[in-house]
Amino acid sequence: MIQLQGALYPWRFRLMLGLLALMVGAIAWRIIDLQVVNRNFLIGQGDARSLRRIPIPANRGLITDRNGEPLAVSTPVTTIWANAKELQTAKEKWSDLAAALGQNLHTLSERLETHANKEFIYLVRGLTPEHGQQALDLKIPGVYGIEEFRRFYPAGETTAHMVGFTDIDDHGREGVELAYDKLLAGVPGNRQVIKDRRGRLIKDIQITKNAKPGKRLVLSIDLRLQYLANRELRNAIIENGAKAGSLVIMDVKTGEILAMVNQPTYNPNNRRNLQPAMMRNRAMIDVFEPGSTMKAISMSAALETRRWKPSDKVEVYPGTLRLGKYIIHDASHSEGPVLDLTGILINSSNVGMSKVAFDIGGETIYHLAQKLGLGQPTGLDFPGERVGSLPKYRDWNKADTATLSYGYGLSVTAIQLAHAFCVLANNGKMAPLSLIYVDEAPKTTQVIQEDVARTMQSMLQQVIEAPRGVFRAQVPAYHMAGKSGTARKTLIGTKGYAENSYRSLFAGFGPMSDPRYTIVVVIDEPSKAGYFGGLVSAPVFSKVMSNTMRLMNITPDNLPSTQQIDDKLPAVTTKANGWRG
Repeated sequence: MIQLQGALYPWRFRLMLGLLALMVGAIAWRIIDLQVVNRNFLIGQGDARSLRRIPIPANRGLITDRNGEPLAVSTPVTTIWANAKELQTAKEKWSDLAAALGQNLHTLSERLETHANKEFIYLVRGLTPEHGQQALDLKIPGVYGIEEFRRFYPAGETTAHMVGFTDIDDHGREGVELAYDKLLAGVPGNRQVIKDRRGRLIKDIQITKNAKPGKRLVLSIDLRLQYLANRELRNAIIENGAKAGSLVIMDVKTGEILAMVNQPTYNPNNRRNLQPAMMRNRAMIDVFEPGSTMKAISMSAALETRRWKPSDKVEVYPGTLRLGKYIIHDASHSEGPVLDLTGILINSSNVGMSKVAFDIGGETIYHLAQKLGLGQPTGLDFPGERVGSLPKYRDWNKADTATLSYGYGLSVTAIQLAHAFCVLANNGKMAPLSLIYVDEAPKTTQVIQEDVARTMQSMLQQVIEAPRGVFRAQVPAYHMAGKSGTARKTLIGTKGYAENSYRSLFAGFGPMSDPRYTIVVVIDEPSKAGYFGGLVSAPVFSKVMSNTMRLMNITPDNLPSTQQIDDKLPAVTTKANGWRG
């Protein structure tokens, strides 16, 4: 019967044999294809299950001062992470893990239970390599380590506002670290390793891409001057019961910022109790009315018109000047009813300065202030930096002209004010500002006529050295020039001024034989011994400039002559011949 059926349907039998042959052939071809022709597919699938690429962290670029002193360095640290799902199988070792990481067992257990289904969670970041290795040596399943880098700032709070800091992922967040983040950040590399299905390292195969470290950045600051400025500013804040302050030292010739400090400050290595106010780089962010320091610029504008010369006289009696409903006052009694232009600066006469400004016009002062960079971007591109304001009016009435001439109605930063005085000190030439070390003389622009700048240097020298000058700003053995200022603080959200709230200012430069350095001191809300700039800020200028001359080995230009020394020596009689000298 069976034979009969096979004979009756031979095509079915052949069909089945043919199908089986095709299946065997397809399987054989697939085996050949995978193992010989297209073998990379299986290799890729195998690698995908065992071959891993582990990132190699890049070392962030070193930041130094102009003399090579480190300001920001990267140190290796270990980050401990966990496969929480895998750790669930080793709960008996959680107590050992908590002890090794210095964490509370209950807190750690809660985290691991909450993230029980996750294969990656950070346990702790930024451990020292030794501390991290202690945790890894426990050989707890599911606990792994990553090599990273963490920023350390050797100068601490002294350079905090300028250098800034990085976040936990080593990205710049403040200061130079943020401004030059792309330059400082390195390019991570990676290496190939083989891991088992539990993520354990089986074999380190090769480095596929080398990590490229960030570039080194050399700042313009001198760490010695930075320490000096920070110390003297801090002492001044304490002595005067002030709220805050800033101090800037600049190189007159190159435009480099040699020191920039603010108080209050903070420690970038420990930011646990950091308050936002401490992070303010006030020298670049806080804007204020420059007060009488502006008179140096206004007087320069008057001299440039050639309508005025230093010996010209102005009547300032009785020390007040009415302009409609406004009355201009001189802060102190002048040495007479009539003052020459130098006398106006020495006595800081608002009345005298206003009358000069009426003659030359407010727009003349405005244009010079604008060329000096007031109310303009500095070009430093520092994070959060403000440009201040320099108002321009279509019609300059007497009130607007007067207030601008003696430093009200506009706002500047300490950096802008220092830059403007650098131009006066550099014979009218402006060098671009720089936070980066300058290794060759920069290109300068003649902003003020050279003879006018030299005349202003002489006049500002008298502001310090004249009998009624700001004697507290004098520096032993050196001739200095400068101008004090006192500005009332405005009430936030209003157009009025606060009662008994002032900023004390002093801007100066020297030595006068060849001006090299400009210093600006700003003391915010002094409350103990007074608030005038010549009383509060001038002594800080004197101390900082005196030590700057010494540290920078600048030759004195105000030593007494031999004859003066001989005249002061007591007479001496020798017994041998009775000679008296």
